[in-house]
Amino acid sequence: MTVNGFQVHDRFSAGAQYIGGRLRPGTSGDVQDVVNPATGETVFSYRLAGAADVDAAVAAAGAAFPGWAAATPGERSDALHRFAGVLADRAEEFAYAESLQCGKPIKLSREFDVPGTVDNASFFAGAARHLQGQSAGEYSGDHTSYVRREPIGVVGSIAPWNYPLQMAAWKVLPAVAAGNTIVLKPAEITPITSLMFAQAATEAGIPDGVINIVNGVGKVAGEHLVGHPDVVMTSFTGSTTVGRRVAEIATAGVKRLHLELGGKAPFVVFDDADLDAAVHGAVAGSLINTGQDCTAATRAYVQRPLYDAFVQGVADLMNTVRLGDPFDASTDLGPLISHAQRDRVAAVVDRARASARVVTGGKAPAGDGAYYLPTLIADASQSSEIVQSEIFGPVLVVLPFDSDDEGIALANDTPYGLASSAWTRDVFRANRATREIKAGCVWINDHIPIISEMPHGGYKASGFGKDMSSYSFEEYTQVKHVMYDNTAVARKDWHRTIFGDR
Repeated sequence: MTVNGFQVHDRFSAGAQYIGGRLRPGTSGDVQDVVNPATGETVFSYRLAGAADVDAAVAAAGAAFPGWAAATPGERSDALHRFAGVLADRAEEFAYAESLQCGKPIKLSREFDVPGTVDNASFFAGAARHLQGQSAGEYSGDHTSYVRREPIGVVGSIAPWNYPLQMAAWKVLPAVAAGNTIVLKPAEITPITSLMFAQAATEAGIPDGVINIVNGVGKVAGEHLVGHPDVVMTSFTGSTTVGRRVAEIATAGVKRLHLELGGKAPFVVFDDADLDAAVHGAVAGSLINTGQDCTAATRAYVQRPLYDAFVQGVADLMNTVRLGDPFDASTDLGPLISHAQRDRVAAVVDRARASARVVTGGKAPAGDGAYYLPTLIADASQSSEIVQSEIFGPVLVVLPFDSDDEGIALANDTPYGLASSAWTRDVFRANRATREIKAGCVWINDHIPIISEMPHGGYKASGFGKDMSSYSFEEYTQVKHVMYDNTAVARKDWHRTIFGDR
């Protein structure tokens, strides 16, 4: 399969593991097919990583760590600026490859995934120069203290299949900007752009071994990476169920852990909201990436005076969304990642029919590909599966509420707390929503936009720790207190507590 001028099999004929700056085949003995979900066509097959490949990647990262950690912030910054430049130069190639393996509409890859990744690289190129500790000071009176912020070592990270390129960037960039080296395990079904990302880093002059990629299944490569004795930290993005298993392995080894897990984002519409804006925001926020987004709007709570109009407006707008070939620039919605994922989404919707109303959608269209129609469900109960469980598909459920207290209580009635939004013209309502909704992000009168300068991460079962922004350095650096004696006195006053008198 040719992707914007290169042949995928030819590009990765040496293998789909990127270790020490070189491609190599996996050693597990198993083969993985990469399937275009829009057509069902296999576009790439490769040999999966086994434990030996993980060991080799960790060893390469370990060998590269002393030199990369010793580089000056300016040197790391310059390398990351060059990296951002290479990514920008290859933007169209990355967009095509991302759409090929994920089924994303090309306009989403071109206008969201790739520019966001380039911007992340540019941000962390600058942030690499600002790894600062607390200012020096004489806090005890007799000593000068200061804080060093140091890289922690080899990071082992695991990324999901819904945003392979952006998740590679979110995992790799803060780690290496802080002076660490990394082994990244992407989802085995979407390996292509992560490999291209690592190759671009090498082209930009980032030393071999700083960024390594192992493509293998979670039970083999993933668990071995998390438990590896030379890996000091794990950053995982994925389901809460798998996150618990990652946490179990990591904590057994007393490793650092960053988890970005599931979401069930509430979309709270108060009765003074701009109805047209809320309708458009709900459709865009629920259907982005075919709903395969942990921050997607999945639960709309609408104050009763606007409820019927909102339901009708969302249904009408959803019916204008164009499904089709991801490489057609006019396509709005692509397929789900696989037929299996489409069937899981369909099963949840079918179970909801017993107690809720399918306003529009609720079925797969005719033809090939893992497509599912944009779906709006109304009048479900708050305790129902479709309200409480992550669906990861183009499905929005809408429920009414009466008082402001009830709306916020319903928004918080979920195990998750990754993202949310509130829609109102009232500054007091908006401020209350930002205070009281328990989520890592609360948008006001919008839903989904993210920026490199601001942190991304959740509350509750959505995990802990932050991606993006300078806050992410808290995950990837070790804070060290350094203290100097200023007295040059052999016997300190505090010694009397151990021996002798004052």
